[in-house]
Order: sequence, then C-alpha cells, then structure tokens
Amino acid sequence: MKFNTYKGKMWMCMSFLLFTINTHAQDPRRPQKLTLDEVWSLADSNSKRIQIQQVAVSTTEAGIKAARAERLPELEAGGVLAHIFPLPIFENGLFHTPTQFPVEPKYYKVAADAYLNLSNGGKTEREIKASKKENEIALAKMSLSKQEIHYAAALYFYDVYRNLSYKSLLLQDVKDLEQQLKEINHLYKNGTVLKSDVLRAELRLSRQKMMLTEIQNNQLIASQKLNLLIGAGDDDSLIPEVKDSLNDALVLKQMDQYLSEADVHSYQLDISKKESELQELKLKQLRSNVMPSLGLFAEYAYAYPQIQFYPYSLAPYGNGMAGLKLKIPIAAFYKNKHQVAMQQLRVHQSELADEEERDNIRQEVKTTYIKYRESLQRIDVATENIRQASESYRIVQNTYFNQLSLLTDLLDAETQLLQSRFELTTAKVNARIQYYQLQKAVGTL
Repeated sequence: MKFNTYKGKMWMCMSFLLFTINTHAQDPRRPQKLTLDEVWSLADSNSKRIQIQQVAVSTTEAGIKAARAERLPELEAGGVLAHIFPLPIFENGLFHTPTQFPVEPKYYKVAADAYLNLSNGGKTEREIKASKKENEIALAKMSLSKQEIHYAAALYFYDVYRNLSYKSLLLQDVKDLEQQLKEINHLYKNGTVLKSDVLRAELRLSRQKMMLTEIQNNQLIASQKLNLLIGAGDDDSLIPEVKDSLNDALVLKQMDQYLSEADVHSYQLDISKKESELQELKLKQLRSNVMPSLGLFAEYAYAYPQIQFYPYSLAPYGNGMAGLKLKIPIAAFYKNKHQVAMQQLRVHQSELADEEERDNIRQEVKTTYIKYRESLQRIDVATENIRQASESYRIVQNTYFNQLSLLTDLLDAETQLLQSRFELTTAKVNARIQYYQLQKAVGTL
C-alpha cells in the first residue's frame, strides 16, 4: 500500500515537472532568435497580403479552365407540359361569335440539342490567352507582394536590431554615468567640486534613463509590427540575429548592371508589360465581333400531339435534324466601331503607363544606388567620429577629475561620444536597408 502511494506521488511529481517544462518551452515571452531569412520565410507563410494574392492566382487559374471549357460542345435538354385552350375561328369577323375548332388540350414535348463551334473568328483562343495573361499578372503581383513584404520585414527586423543596439549602448552609458556620479559625489564631499556639479550629473543620468525608456518602448512597437507580419503573438520577444557583420559592406555592382537586371527581373515592369499585352488582346477580341461564326448543330424532340406538320395526328412523334449553322453579326458592323475606338485609347493608355513605369524604376534604382553609396560613406565618417570623440572624452575626463576643466565640458564630450556611437549603428543599419531597397527596385529581393 505504501509502495502504491509512493508510486503515485512520483507520477504526480513527474507530471508537474513535464508540465512546467512544456509551459516554459511554449512561453511566448521567452526571447527567440531569428535570422532575416527565417523572418522572410515566416512572413511568406503568414502574411495576409500574400494569402490574398494566392487567392487571386487561384481565381485566374479557374478562369483559364473556364475559358478552355468554351471549346466543349453546348448541350441542352428541356421539356414542356402544357394545356392548350380551344381554338376560336372568327369566320365572320371579331365582333361575331367564332366557331370553336376542336383541339387536343394536352401537350408535352421533350427535346435535346447540341452545338459544336467550328469557327468564331478566334474568340475562344483569344479568351484563353487573355485568361493566361491574367494568371501571369496575378503571379507577378503575388511575387511583387512577397518582395514588398520582404522589404517591410527587413525594415522592422533592423528597426528592432537598431533599438536593441541603442539599448545596449545606453545601458553601458547609464552604468558609466552612475560610476561617474559616485566619483563626483566623492569630490563634492572633499570640497573639490560644487553642489551644482552633482546636480548636473544627476540630471544627466535622469535624462539618460528616460531615453532608455523611450528606446525600450520603440523596441516594443517595432517588435509588434514584426510579430504581426510573421504571424507571431503581439507579446512574443524576437531577437534579430544578423549572420554577417554589419561592418561588412554588401557587394555593390555597377549602375548599368542594376538597370539591366531591373529590365529583366522587375515585377512592376513585368506587370505593366503584361497589362499592356492584355489590352491588346481585348482590342483584337473586339475587332473579331464582326466575324461570322460557324458550327455543327443537332437536335431531337419527342412531342404530343403532332401539330407541327400537316396532316396533324393525335399521337406522339419524334423529330430531329442536324447540320451546319452560320451566324453573321450584321449589326456589329455599325455598333462595334465605338467599342473598338474606346479600346484603342485604353491600349494607348497602357503603353504610356508602361513607359512611365520604366522611367520610375530607372529613377528608383539610381536614387537608391546613390543613397547606398552615401550610406557607406556615412559608416566611414561615423567610425572616424567615434575615434575622435573617444579621444576627446578621455582627455576631458582626465582634466576634469584633475580640476582642469568644467563638468559641462565632460558632459558635452560624453554626449558627443554616445551620439557618435548611435550614428555609427544608424549608418550601418541604414546601409543595409538601402541595399535591400535597391534589391527591391531591381526585383531580386
């Protein structure tokens, strides 16, 4: 009996331990390290915008099947069950009593007919081509959405990374200021410095702590944006893990190479081109409205009574026919010209839009290319600024504690050093963002 009790307690302890481990493993607030590639993969799977585009692609695929189905023969079947009223014959005029001609009051008919199009001016084939073109446009739009989502994810990813870097720098700065405040208090107790120096140091420390709070709040906001994009919880803590050092500049090609790649890979140009081609197909489709159509037809019906052919017969009968059917849309010759003229304007409009899109892409590529090169220069300048600010801070710190300079000089030097470190982090992150923006403009992100 004691053994069973002990066994039961052991089982309860193990269950509690497993529950604790599982709960800890699933705690959404535990920091989770993610690389940018992993963020992109999660965004591809969870982005609502991409899911909308996937539905649009599926819709166009269904449209292709629907257009192909127009090649199949048209089959119809139907029936009629009716009561026929007496047939009055007005032999002496409408204002005299008619003679009632006897008719069979019951009537029914069951019929089926088929039509197979042989030629309709190429309308069916063009409709299939137009559906395929719409599918290509939908696929390009989905790829463009993925590219834009990747860029947005990179923005949020490096925004979190930047704020974490700021936080790390500021935590160290607060730690240094606290130590510095202790030393100033020690000098004040010895009567070496004035009370105003202590107050200035305390004010500086208070401001830095407030700035630390702001940076932490900015990090939370950026983290929520990233979480929503990748389908994570609002309170999930994600730590960006940068594989390659931000100190390493990404490979930069020549401007002409990026422009050539944009002509080939840009989804915006691809969409613009395909939309122009789609308008051309629609114009050809409208012009074919004046073309005759030719097809095979067949029909057969069972009916009662036989009142279609003379002599009539009060008996069921069957009747069928088959042959060629030709339709010539005569009215289209004078009705279609306005629609064609309107579509020609749309074609011209799409061509102008395509040219404008090409100009915009060239401008975006060149602007982003120049900004990326500028961001690389800013990294060099910021690195040199840190070296100079560090030396200045070292000199002023030594002179202050030797009573050869004022506290304001020390605080200014410390501010310049921290600002230079912030600027270097910002320059490195901005350079990476500019590079991804360049890839987005080219179409290779």
